Amino acid sequence: MRKTTMANHTPLTYRDSGVDIDAGIAMVERIKPHVRSTRRPGADGEIGGFGGLFDLKALGLNDPLLVAANDGVGTKLRVAIEANRHDTIGIDLVAMCVNDLVVQGAEPLFFLDYFATGRLDPDQGEAIVRGIAEGCRQAGCALIGGETAEMPGLYARDDYDLAGFSVGAVERNRLLPSGDIHRGDVILGLLSSGVHSNGYSLVRRIVERSGVSYEDAAPFETDETLGDALLKPTRIYVKPLLEVFAKTHAVKALAHITGGGFVENIPRILPNNLRADIDLARVPVPPVFRWLAEEGKLEIGEMLRTFNCGIGMALIVAEGEAAAVSAMLQSAGERVVLLGRVLQNKGEAVTFNGELAL
Repeated sequence: MRKTTMANHTPLTYRDSGVDIDAGIAMVERIKPHVRSTRRPGADGEIGGFGGLFDLKALGLNDPLLVAANDGVGTKLRVAIEANRHDTIGIDLVAMCVNDLVVQGAEPLFFLDYFATGRLDPDQGEAIVRGIAEGCRQAGCALIGGETAEMPGLYARDDYDLAGFSVGAVERNRLLPSGDIHRGDVILGLLSSGVHSNGYSLVRRIVERSGVSYEDAAPFETDETLGDALLKPTRIYVKPLLEVFAKTHAVKALAHITGGGFVENIPRILPNNLRADIDLARVPVPPVFRWLAEEGKLEIGEMLRTFNCGIGMALIVAEGEAAAVSAMLQSAGERVVLLGRVLQNKGEAVTFNGELAL
């Protein structure tokens, strides 16, 4: 005979299911000072409402276009989780969005984040938002809102995911690419800070194969751990480029070198009849890429279409303007190299000469 059991009528709470509302409230209070630190003209409200506000009149633009971008940081998150370091991954989140805005000539105005986790840890959450606020300050945009979602059963206890959303503005007549790219134009490159936020599924596979842990000294550096080296945040190029835009109309196009490397990103800004001819010998390759290439036995083609290899942003300018633009960027703290030239397309959108210093 089948037995029946009395149902358990013990009252349940949301916390019993794994969601701690009090922890969420505590985190919001802790991050408010970080959010306030990102205020700018057009955005001076407090977080906590149902939506973030921005006053477009504060920009003083005549014929503005809004430009929007969203992104994440991919499996670099796994490195942050395993290394238990969460204070810089927010900079990466902002960088991946705002660098995509500035390549269209837009000034980033505001940013919102989405933070989903299996178990909300206010210390971890505050560290993440502190990094997001730092990225916003570097880009000059306001952090006007976000969403924190605690989702046990969907994410493992200490896992989390991030997504970012940003909006910028540009005068219609300053939208990039400019449409006047010609044969003979110069391609400049701005140095990256390291791997940035692309290719980390391959990076993690190589680390696993190497047997080196994130707590160990980096095999290619002497003063930092492997985890710290791989978590160097993506460089934010916004303010130096906006300064160039304000002083000159010399920049014709920019390419943010992210997933796809040179091979996929530079063709996105070129007319079909033109190609980019890149001198690989001019690329100053950081030690981390040499280690990845050697440890992973990676071919040059795989490196060029997976990683930035040392160049985080490419600019196209007229030959006569290249020296002045380089000087402005260098005075703003950027390291600039002459990467190559724009030539007639003969079947390939990007061609390479010279050797990458691996």
